[in-house]
Amino acid sequence: MSDLLVKLYELPEVKPLIAALRAERIDIRRSIAPEKHVVVDWVGEHFSPNWASETDVAYSNHPVSCWIATHEEQCVGFACFNATAKAVFGPTGVDETYRGKGIGTALLLVCLHDLFAQGYAYGIIGWAGPVDFYTRTVGAVEIPDSEPGIYRGMLRSQEK
Repeated sequence: MSDLLVKLYELPEVKPLIAALRAERIDIRRSIAPEKHVVVDWVGEHFSPNWASETDVAYSNHPVSCWIATHEEQCVGFACFNATAKAVFGPTGVDETYRGKGIGTALLLVCLHDLFAQGYAYGIIGWAGPVDFYTRTVGAVEIPDSEPGIYRGMLRSQEK
């Protein structure tokens, strides 16, 4: 999977999407330190130990660079940036039962807007899976010869 480049100064608005989700009792917000263990455990359980490690690192940033989606006081989605490298978005994921509601789009946009507010002109979507989604949503373009990029030689957990 290649990395993608995004112009942060030409992002779509996110406030209407956040308001629509709030009407369904789904909140999009920056996570806070006391819930780190809950979110990191949730990411490890629903996605992967590697993603849990990256999420853990996002809590070391000030401000925290992990945003979450919650419904009825439960985590249903997350997105991080500035975890593996500066200006890199990811990992991100939404609980399967909540997909298709715009939660992933909202999480992507709040993170990218946050990067722009922190002074970045461009963001990188690391090792992007759904390239069409990122192209359609934020005009992302593929960075040539970026696979495996920063993830070259990365250690992985052994299956038991």
